[in-house]
Order: sequence, then structure tokens, then C-alpha cells
Amino acid sequence: MKRTISVLVEKDAGGLVRIISLLTRRRFQIESITMAACERKCYERITIVVINQSDGSDAASQLTKQIKKLINVVNAQDITYLPLVQRELVLVKLQVSIIEREEIINLAEIFRFKITDITESTLILEVTADPGKVAALQKILEKYNILQLSRTGEIAITRESSVSTSSLKEYPDFEGDTGRNSFKNVQEVFYKDYYKPGEALFNKL
Repeated sequence: MKRTISVLVEKDAGGLVRIISLLTRRRFQIESITMAACERKCYERITIVVINQSDGSDAASQLTKQIKKLINVVNAQDITYLPLVQRELVLVKLQVSIIEREEIINLAEIFRFKITDITESTLILEVTADPGKVAALQKILEKYNILQLSRTGEIAITRESSVSTSSLKEYPDFEGDTGRNSFKNVQEVFYKDYYKPGEALFNKL
């Protein structure tokens, strides 16, 4: 099963190597890792997307705890089931005919991607979207001659605005309660680790 883990680390040349080594030892398949500067000076945020190869349902939870113990790691959170804003950048170079070029230009209006370079026989597309939209576009583009394709990997931050019910229903500890206690259940499952007592999102509603 695919999991998304957000890690805050101090800037350190060996930090990423230690995380990758841990993932390898725990037999997680790495789908993507992105690492870049964040809101805090001298720190970086790593977004890891992995596929759990083991049968244990708590494997990702144990992995997150072990990442927290690594040198220079400030915090690590499994944000798979939290409401997220997820984005990925993709660059695609296509070899196209005149007819295919018109088709791609029409697709740009539907998928809202940019055409960043154009010649008589090639196009370069720049796509910034959530992973689902990227996968859908990539499938459509398979009918064309793809010369090069490069994906940055996923980045993600948690939403503060609302809870995504589509992500909640997949969470193993979440009760499908649509009654009076549904918000309480959301708070217990997710927000106890993200907000200090008295500052929880649902205390303000």
C-alpha cells in the first residue's frame, strides 16, 4: 500500500542517505523522494512516497517512528490519510505531427498544462498537478511519441480548511460515523498529534 511521509530535518549531507538506508532495510519500495528548503532556516522538508512491501498493517507507523530516531530528524509524520494538498511537476518532450500538435494544444485547455517549447516536430509540456491528474495525463500521452519524460516526485502539505472524507474512509481506525460523534472521531484519529491541547481545530468550531 502506498504511504506518504513528511519529514523535517536539519540540513545535513548524510541525512537523506540515512533515510534511504532505513527504507531499504525495512523493505519499502521507494516511489519518490523530494527534498528542499522549507519555512525554517537551516532545515529541509522531505516528502517520501513509499509502497509497503510487508503484510504488517502497522509497518508504515513503525517506519515513521524509526525515522524520528535518526540523527538530524526533527519530526516525521505519516500524512497518508490526512487531507492534503499534493502536487508534482512533470516535463514531457513529444515528437508530434501537425495534426498531433493541434490535439496536444486542445489537451492543454482541458488539463491546464503549459507548452514551454515548440518546434515544427516537437513540443515540451510543463504539467503541475496532483498525482492522479498527472497519471491520467501520462496515460493519454502514451499514444504519442514521448522523447523524454521527467517527474519531480510528489510534495504535500496538510490542509487546514477541511477534512477529506475520501481519505478518511480508508483509514483503518476511523469509524464510519456520520452522526453527532463524527467530528470527535476525526479529532481523535488525526489531530491529537498535530495540535496542542486547547488549540485543536475542532475546539474552535
